[in-house]
Amino acid sequence: MKMSLPMRRWEDQTPADRRRMRKGMYILPSLFTAANIGAGYYALTQTMLGSPTEPWHFDHAALAIGVAVVADGLDGRIARMTNTASDFGREFDSLADVITFGVAPALLAWMWGFAHLPVANYPLVHDRTLQIGLLATFIFLVAGASRLARFNIQVNPKPSNPGKPGRKYFVGMPIPAGAGVVAATIHLFRGDPIVYLPLAPLWIALLLVVGFLMVSTWRFYSFKDLNLRHRHRFQIIILIAAFLYLLILFHTYMLFALGFTYMLSGILTRVSYFFRRRPAEPPAPAYNEAPEH
Repeated sequence: MKMSLPMRRWEDQTPADRRRMRKGMYILPSLFTAANIGAGYYALTQTMLGSPTEPWHFDHAALAIGVAVVADGLDGRIARMTNTASDFGREFDSLADVITFGVAPALLAWMWGFAHLPVANYPLVHDRTLQIGLLATFIFLVAGASRLARFNIQVNPKPSNPGKPGRKYFVGMPIPAGAGVVAATIHLFRGDPIVYLPLAPLWIALLLVVGFLMVSTWRFYSFKDLNLRHRHRFQIIILIAAFLYLLILFHTYMLFALGFTYMLSGILTRVSYFFRRRPAEPPAPAYNEAPEH
């Protein structure tokens, strides 16, 4: 019977062992990115299968995008925790985000919100609605891709409404959050597509608002200053456990509330900053007084 040798500490390992371990750690974030792409591809296939008689395909596509949001958050956090961030990882993640949070939700938004609208007695209104809907989903896709391109080239982006010093913010709504709003809305309706023509303008407005927020310079909290390595109070753990329980039990409503709360947070912070900001007072004019004699 063979005895298993104890694992050596990092300080006791040879340089070759350290290099092999480091290579394995570099693969770990990429695995989550690959899972991100897989979820996006699954969402695309389910979107193509969806119909008013089989709405669960739309719901499955929305849930797949939600899973991809979690995977996308984990790959970046793992890369930072293990100090394995690389240029390849950043480019791989950006390409994955374009597929999963750009193409997949744009196609899902079109198929769910416009493709199954009835012609009814207003064929001209129906055709114009489809044209505007196609334009709105295209704007959503271009805005998401532009958001990623701007994020990749900016070294230290600053929001137009700065928050607390030391707290990290996203400049513009992140594309995973934008895709999450679309997916959460569809999941709220259990995938049942829009078949009532007057609801289509509301869906168009939501897509345009999300697209605008992604390319804006407004402030959105990034949650990057949350350190999971530090000790936390037991009450915090209880609150997190209760939140996860509610999320699992009422995921249909909780995901929708989380997505819209995050979207509205950027809007409200921008509005509050606009009203708090005061114009700079002009300098007082200098008077040349005659010297006293």
